[in-house]
Amino acid sequence: MSAVYINSAACISVQDTLKDDFFKSLKPENSVQILKAIEPNYKEFIPPAASRRMSKTVKMSSVASQYALKEAGIENPDAIIVGTGMGCSQDSEKFLKNVIENNEEFLTPTYFIQSTHNTVAGQIALGLQCHAYNFTYVNTSSSLEFSFLDAKLQINDGEADHILVGSCDEQTDRTMALYKLNNTIKKEGNLPADFLNSQTEGVIWGEGTSFFVVGKEKTETSYAKLEDIQIINELNLEETQSFIQDFLAKNNLRNNEIDAAILGFSGDSESDIYYKKASELFQNSSLLFFKHLSGEFNTASGFSTFMACQILKNQEIPEVMMINYVNKPEIKNILLYNHLGGKDHSLVLLKKV
Repeated sequence: MSAVYINSAACISVQDTLKDDFFKSLKPENSVQILKAIEPNYKEFIPPAASRRMSKTVKMSSVASQYALKEAGIENPDAIIVGTGMGCSQDSEKFLKNVIENNEEFLTPTYFIQSTHNTVAGQIALGLQCHAYNFTYVNTSSSLEFSFLDAKLQINDGEADHILVGSCDEQTDRTMALYKLNNTIKKEGNLPADFLNSQTEGVIWGEGTSFFVVGKEKTETSYAKLEDIQIINELNLEETQSFIQDFLAKNNLRNNEIDAAILGFSGDSESDIYYKKASELFQNSSLLFFKHLSGEFNTASGFSTFMACQILKNQEIPEVMMINYVNKPEIKNILLYNHLGGKDHSLVLLKKV
């Protein structure tokens, strides 16, 4: 299999990640139930008439994809692949509200058309006039990983040279209210959240979008080599360590050769036990966490992948992400481990270029 490189990375999140020096201004948040993304000035990127018709996630993704393509020096990718857990949920809610209020009669189709999960990939393609392969993966917390896997296979099979891969998820009032009711989101009484040693269930919910250009050639802008991806839907707690070790063995790596492991500690006591099991394997590695910076959401792994790319390129780990204080002289291999509520576990191995 030929190498696959991440040649650009752009992210809109609850941190100001579009700024060049955002590493210095990362602010953890543990005392609110819901975190909102810091949005750019859309007028600079999208004509106002078009912007008014776009939902938040479409606008965020349009801007992030523009940043990623510009950095990679690509005008038109050979494919566009997007992963999302909830899709354009704001327009979905508007459509369903219309259905109820109008007794299923005299409905305008606009909200329905714009509510489908593949709207983001479609709108990006329309903006670029890109008629190439266009696909959307919807698989909760492993949607981005499936997108990367598809892109990797296409590049290895010689079907594409440059692929735009992204992830996106937004919040909606109704869904957030339901998440509070079923304790997906932490109760206010259990805040501030202890992300690493939580005794309570629920998470702090976030949102955001991340886009990457992956290609078969290493370039001046390359961040990392996308070495391997592994995904499993269900995993017993006692199988966690063998799941990770088998993955490393497949890539001819020992535990101590992982320079940094980024784990998705979310503050949910019931599902964070997987990360505690995983962390036991990497006592000699830099252990990092990230959801105190991004919040938990279906495609939060986009934020961790973006951060891993920055760490590999800059050879610097933000102190705010550190669980332990193991510092390797060089960061060559980063392992990302994520899941959502104990389901859809994914491993991504990134290497320094």
